[in-house]
Amino acid sequence: MDFSNIQYKVNQYHRILENTEQYRQDWHSTLKEMITEQLEVIIKETGLKAKVETKTELLHMEAVALSLGHVESGISEKIGEAQRQLIKSNGMLIYQQLFNGKIVVTIMYPFIEGLGQPRQPKSVEIVRPAELKAPFILRHVEEFLKEVIGWEDYDDDVPQPIGFQMGLPKDNAVQNT
Repeated sequence: MDFSNIQYKVNQYHRILENTEQYRQDWHSTLKEMITEQLEVIIKETGLKAKVETKTELLHMEAVALSLGHVESGISEKIGEAQRQLIKSNGMLIYQQLFNGKIVVTIMYPFIEGLGQPRQPKSVEIVRPAELKAPFILRHVEEFLKEVIGWEDYDDDVPQPIGFQMGLPKDNAVQNT
């Protein structure tokens, strides 16, 4: 019997497992700190109102995020005589380890709670730790800001339903009589 094809697959599998371990080590030894430092430099140099957050609850699935924070949206819901402020999430750029040690770069769009569903996150790219350099982070932040600006500066380039029914569940919509 010829095991050469299977042997090739076994060797490939072992290399991938070794790469995963190396990628995880790279994250902890240099990459997480480099991402954090680069994002902090961008904040400092540009005056961007943001903060760098780290998520470490899951070992080898950690994340570093550039967060634009949460604010009152300026929109409130009337509940009888009271008003409840709706909170706006201003968006995030996230660098997160995948199960295999590679890094996924994701844009979380801004959204206002209670007004429809948040837009699906945008996956920018997946990179090996050795591929992620400072100029890439700068490019990711530029793309993130472009997407956030597009969300914030929304107009009628894309037809959308307008009027008082926008954001309301269908069963709450006023019926035309």
